[in-house]
Amino acid sequence: MHLNTNTDASATQGEEGRATARVVLIAAAAAIGGFLFGFDTAVINGAVDAVRHGFGLSAGQIGIAVSCALLGSALGAWYAGPLADRLGRVRSMQVAALFLVLCAIGSGLVHGVWDLMFWRVIGGIGVGMASVIAPAYIAEVSPANVRGRLGSMQQLAIVLGIFVALLSDAWLASTAGGAAGKLWFGLEAWRWMFLVATLPALIYGVLVLGVPESPRYLVARGRSAEARVVLAKVLDLHTDHALDAKINDIAHSLKVEYRPSLKDLRGPRAGLLPIVWVGILLSVFQQFVGINVIFYYSSTLWHSVGFSEADSFSITVFTSIVNVLVTLVAIALVDKIGRKPLLLIGSAGMAITLALMAWCFSQAIGSGAALSLPAPWGMVALVAANAYVVCFGLSWGPMVWVLLGEMFPNSIRAIALAVAAAAQWVANFVITSTFPWLAQIGLAFAYGLYALFAFVSLLFVMRAVRETRGMELEDMRAS
Repeated sequence: MHLNTNTDASATQGEEGRATARVVLIAAAAAIGGFLFGFDTAVINGAVDAVRHGFGLSAGQIGIAVSCALLGSALGAWYAGPLADRLGRVRSMQVAALFLVLCAIGSGLVHGVWDLMFWRVIGGIGVGMASVIAPAYIAEVSPANVRGRLGSMQQLAIVLGIFVALLSDAWLASTAGGAAGKLWFGLEAWRWMFLVATLPALIYGVLVLGVPESPRYLVARGRSAEARVVLAKVLDLHTDHALDAKINDIAHSLKVEYRPSLKDLRGPRAGLLPIVWVGILLSVFQQFVGINVIFYYSSTLWHSVGFSEADSFSITVFTSIVNVLVTLVAIALVDKIGRKPLLLIGSAGMAITLALMAWCFSQAIGSGAALSLPAPWGMVALVAANAYVVCFGLSWGPMVWVLLGEMFPNSIRAIALAVAAAAQWVANFVITSTFPWLAQIGLAFAYGLYALFAFVSLLFVMRAVRETRGMELEDMRAS
């Protein structure tokens, strides 16, 4: 999928420098795919214990059941680009919404763990598609000077989706007297946790009907007249001269480009171009610091160290609120401070807070159901966990998505973004599926390992990541 928002022509520079209200609304509608991304990946948080006990699963089995959606996400991310080039960005977002509707209904009505895994993979495909198409579409319709802020809307939508999923989990569990309790039509609360995802998926599918197709896609399909209408509305271009220049820029870039393939990513460093390795490692480190352990297992985690089920749900909801608020701060800072400084701040903060969490859990007493954190370590662990979320939400959460949407050269952007996004989902799967096993070894060991990855990510950013603030997409290079 080509992600070019060419702004080379001097005729367009003066007019394209500001975002219209319409482009903000369009970006918000597309970013709802991120909301579903967050909702569908986090909603299982409240269902973990009920599913594990209901189906009699081991630690390894529940790890796979929770994380199998991420394999579907890797698949969806990989094929999202070619599908968007064939069907268009808008139609592809609708296809993603359909997958998510099917997942919500299927997951809520399962009869066994294999059924649940199947429908979670189906939903994962939809999430993976949305994770690639939404930021790509936003990059294609956004002026360069606000592209970072508009691109960050994807991450804001993700954390809002996480918050709503965890809030609905808590409310359903409270209403039923527990995640395994019965609710409407005789279905357990954990089933309704999945079923409620049908509503936002349907809303997403309807809203994207109202957004215009990408001007770049329209020009590629020979529909220049439609592209002119879209450009006039979203980039505030009003003169025929400016519109003609912009259409010519896009048409020229399409002529000089060709459809990239994996062979175009070959380079001198371990077989790949340096910038491709940077994208892959950004994706891997975003997951290897363990953030999704907080959002997939936090209810189970706090319950396992002595908090009640109700308190565990409340803690999880509070953490998601913190995540939303700090993402708003990141959106305000991304085009002022830059991507790299925020990543450095986040890495340092995460290394410290994760190490503190590891120390707290090393003070746990008892074992099994009797495990608990004595005073004051329980409260210190809570503060450290939320401080960790602040550090991540300010940096690696939104910055990685912004960078992946803009850091690659035009000639390889499509395939490089697909590879990096797929790597992110595979890394997410590895972390999520292994956490129950690591937790059995010891929570101190698990969080110590994540702290180590956070420290290594700091060194990686210092040495390898290049600042892209204010750069046009056409100025990105592979070296």
